[in-house]
Formats: sequence, structure tokens, C-alpha cells
Amino acid sequence: MNYERSVILDVTPHDGRFDVSFFESAGHSVLICHGPDHGVLCPILKDRCPKVEDAHGVVFQLDLDRPQHRAILKRYREVLADDVPLWVSVRPGQEVQYADHLADVQVVVGEPGAAELDAFSALVEASEESR
Repeated sequence: MNYERSVILDVTPHDGRFDVSFFESAGHSVLICHGPDHGVLCPILKDRCPKVEDAHGVVFQLDLDRPQHRAILKRYREVLADDVPLWVSVRPGQEVQYADHLADVQVVVGEPGAAELDAFSALVEASEESR
């Protein structure tokens, strides 16, 4: 797809999502992915994912307690260009428990607030300007 604005991929469970309106008001398009249903393999683990390929930034909040979700995060780290910001929101304690999966990404413990969302938006914009 061809987007006029930078694209943020919001990867959150079915029952949650980041403040899409915040990103949209900052001039970004937002794609939403709720991750795979239980018992279904995520497309990025089979081959590729067009949503990830279109993303200029990814905010990830799937449950790292699930092995497939950790595998998805690992795959994102492998396929995203180095200049594409990847933020991972974790529950308290997961930043320690899964530190090896989070070594090279920005980690937010709990729900990101306006300051974190604004900082992520700025990173995406800076990344776009450097291309």
C-alpha cells in the first residue's frame, strides 16, 4: 500500500489498543493488528506480513507470556529495518522476565501515557526524515 502519512502499526490484544486518535492527530496513519487467534499461526511466522512491511513504527502489546507472541516479537526484530522504531509495552515484571527478548527495543511498563506516545510519534517522524 502507498500511504501519504507515516504508518504506525498498533499490535494489541482484541480487548485493547493504544490511543489511535493521538497518533492520527499527530499526522500518522494507524494500522491495527490484534495478533493471531489461539491455535492460529501468525502470518509473519509463516512468511510475511504486509502490515509490518508498511509500518514506519510498531507499538507491540501482545502477551509475552505466550510463546507465539514472543516468537512474533522476535520476528519483528528480525524483519524491521534498524531505523523503524519498535516499542513494547509489558506488564510489570515482564521487563525482567523477558529481558533477553527486549534487549534492543524500547520498553514501556504498563499502558503508555501521552508523554510516551508523543515520544514514539517523534521517533517515527525522525526516522521518516532520515530516509
